Amino acid sequence: MFDKEATTIEEQIKLLRRRGLSIHPEDDAEHYLSHISYYRLGEYWYVMQSDKEKHIFKPDSKFSDVIALYNFDSELRLLLFGVIEKLEISLRTKLIYHLSHEFDPWWFQNFNLFNDSISLVKTLSGIEEEITRSKDITIKNHKKKHKNDKRFPPSWKSLEQTSFGALSKLYGNLKNTIESKDIIAKEFGAVNHTYLPSWLQSITQIRNYCAHHSRLWNKNLPGAPKLLSDPPFYWVSNVPKQHEFQKLYVHLCIMKYLLNIVQPGNTFTENLHELMQKYSNIDENALGIKPEWTKEPLWRYSKKH
Repeated sequence: MFDKEATTIEEQIKLLRRRGLSIHPEDDAEHYLSHISYYRLGEYWYVMQSDKEKHIFKPDSKFSDVIALYNFDSELRLLLFGVIEKLEISLRTKLIYHLSHEFDPWWFQNFNLFNDSISLVKTLSGIEEEITRSKDITIKNHKKKHKNDKRFPPSWKSLEQTSFGALSKLYGNLKNTIESKDIIAKEFGAVNHTYLPSWLQSITQIRNYCAHHSRLWNKNLPGAPKLLSDPPFYWVSNVPKQHEFQKLYVHLCIMKYLLNIVQPGNTFTENLHELMQKYSNIDENALGIKPEWTKEPLWRYSKKH
């Protein structure tokens, strides 16, 4: 039976000190604990503990290092959110363009084009919720002008209201015989429909962590993206092994690979490297980042010529 009671910030600081965490007046521990919960910060000091049961800290464990880890993780999420935004807009554009031309503007509600009708119902339900909630002037005008049309607004209006997750599910659920599914994969450098769905699923998961301010540093990520044996564009020579897929690095590589196509000349490598340099005490192994990663072809170049 859970019987712990809430503690004051002063009690939290005393407890941490008693357990061996070094806290100095200049660390502003009271300030940080009044704005960032003890439980949330605990995700960052957990690795500093030598005894996880009694929560005893290793020698030389510092509160300032906990805050540095927290700030690094926060800035990493912001960096990745910006990258994912560009990939999301590109995926949305390609889905709308190719499938509207191959079929019609309402292809996304055509059950004949999808493998799993139950999954499609759930996706459409989410899209309907977003459209109903939307205050976008184009949606309002469409409903007003076409109030007798019981269909969704056309894809170029409806899918602008959807999340990356919904777009990813729509793409993955398309039947493999749909020509646009392979065209989109090829345009993203994924050769065919076999690989891209798992990449999109990986990115969706990381986007959700970013959106909900969840920890990325030292996190074991679920899922295993399928990797091309011979990608048409620059990739890493030091390829992560299957057991390393739970770390962030392979997912960063996939994002960089796609971004090199979506935005040639991007500064993702420089931005990530600067962040790592800013927080030089961060253990790169906690992210699965390989030694000399910045020298890898993928991270050095924007796109093959």
